[in-house]
Amino acid sequence: MTQSLPNKILSDVTKRLIQSTEKYGTRFLSRTIEEVSDIIQDQIKYLNTIDFDADFVDPRELIHLDTNKLSLHTERVQAFLDGKRVAPITIDMALTQKCSYACTFCYAGLQQNPSAPAIWNVYKNFLDDCKKIGHAPNECVKAISLVSDGESTESPYFQTFVEYAHTLGIDISVGTNGLRLENFDLDVLAECLTYLRINFNAAHPKAYQQVMGCSETSFNKVIQTTQTLISLIKEKGHKVTLGYQMVLMPEYADQVLPLASMCRDMGINYLVIKHCSDDEQGSLGVDYKWYQSEKADELLKYAERFSTATYSSQAKWSKIRTGRDRIYSKCYGTPLLLQMSGTGIVAPCGSFFHKDYSHNHIGDIKEESFYKIWASDDYMRVINFLRSEKFDAKSMCATLCLQDKVNEQLYNIIEKDGVLTKPKRIDNIPHTNYI
Repeated sequence: MTQSLPNKILSDVTKRLIQSTEKYGTRFLSRTIEEVSDIIQDQIKYLNTIDFDADFVDPRELIHLDTNKLSLHTERVQAFLDGKRVAPITIDMALTQKCSYACTFCYAGLQQNPSAPAIWNVYKNFLDDCKKIGHAPNECVKAISLVSDGESTESPYFQTFVEYAHTLGIDISVGTNGLRLENFDLDVLAECLTYLRINFNAAHPKAYQQVMGCSETSFNKVIQTTQTLISLIKEKGHKVTLGYQMVLMPEYADQVLPLASMCRDMGINYLVIKHCSDDEQGSLGVDYKWYQSEKADELLKYAERFSTATYSSQAKWSKIRTGRDRIYSKCYGTPLLLQMSGTGIVAPCGSFFHKDYSHNHIGDIKEESFYKIWASDDYMRVINFLRSEKFDAKSMCATLCLQDKVNEQLYNIIEKDGVLTKPKRIDNIPHTNYI
């Protein structure tokens, strides 16, 4: 079971925690929630007998991943509040809707449209336009994350896109399952990327395979690529932040502590544990009450205790504790944090990529330039609709969306006369152009 990682990498603590997940067999998604909870209690009892947290440092001392950064972009926010047509600070997009995984928690699977690949010139022109748009000179798009609704490493233009965005001075980052990274020049990626986040949902290889819907060999390939990246970053002094992300569901919550320990053993920068988003119909069946339970709270606090001065294991508490319900009804944040589909469709957010929401589609970069789309009447029509009385984010949107915390802050400013306050410290807040 632990042969999938070299023994010199895995600590005895990690091995013990991984082994504990086999208590009720290795059909990990067939277990009851009670059985999973029983395993977690066994894990916690074990951890209480050892000094696994002897080197503990507050996980947010090193890197704070659970915050929005609107207050670090006051000029752009003020221009937005003044009614100017601003460029998004951040664009979240994909270069394809393809993916070689079939993750059980994947929201993008609910948004599939017919495949529509684009040629390189479409992406080059898009990036050039990202530098041109804005309400004032140099107030253009500052950052792009390749996450959205597809696995961008499946695109033949992935590395070219990353390099060109970097050349233009746009921060570029990727969220990936990591499987195809071995096909690219990892040294170039580590040089150009602001962050590289690998979605990794289990420390047990068989649990990983079942939860992430992939082949038996995928676990090893991703681990090996991660180790190569770690070596390159240390050797070349690259500034990229390398981390793993776990999308937590109660069905496999016994993987949290083994994964937190394994990531520390490997030497990556962080593990972030987040909620799972669901659509307005609850198609994925996410139990948001569980996230707010005492059991989940205890589990995640133990996971954070694996943190050290060089490794951060942290939960995204702000969304985990929010539950399903929003405090706002109008969506204000999309002009500052825009999303685009791997099909080329420009929609305000990932909730509206599917053809069923075509009335909220603003344009398609395969058919017209991004500059024209951004400057169009349709752009403002959709943006204004989302902040009108005709729209209700509480009932017409996916839960805990990408823009959720940005929306909360803008709601407090616009509707509650709040103010944009800067955080007490910013040295632990990375990737400031990713709001």
